[in-house]
Amino acid sequence: MATVELRFSALPEHVRTARLVAAAVARRAGVDEAVLDEVRLAVGEACTRAVGLHQHGGISAPVMVLLIEEEKQFSIEVGDEAPHAPVQARSADEVLGDPDAETEEDEMGLAVISGLVDDVEVSAGENGGSIRMRWPTTPQAATFT
Repeated sequence: MATVELRFSALPEHVRTARLVAAAVARRAGVDEAVLDEVRLAVGEACTRAVGLHQHGGISAPVMVLLIEEEKQFSIEVGDEAPHAPVQARSADEVLGDPDAETEEDEMGLAVISGLVDDVEVSAGENGGSIRMRWPTTPQAATFT
């Protein structure tokens, strides 16, 4: 299992870099080319959400992005350190139906992510939250030059 960890200051201009890195690592991990745009968009939404939560909460800690390559799947986890009401891990669809969700913008970002990614898990607590997204991978054929 290979993991790439990316941390960046909670500034909107860094979201683009996170999207580009995520797409490059996803491609190398074997994520189908046809869904790389969805990976970029989903990571952009998740990072934008985390940046907004940090800025709104006055949190100076960086946003964390983990890119995890496993045998048959590729995962991206975007974490924030903004305090949330304690909840158990749940799907994005469950969060959308929750009347206690923090803001309308937050709900919209989660709706976009759940529309782009089939396997999404959202968790949040007093010390921050995360969005974990997963895509299947195909084995890479060895290339020799």
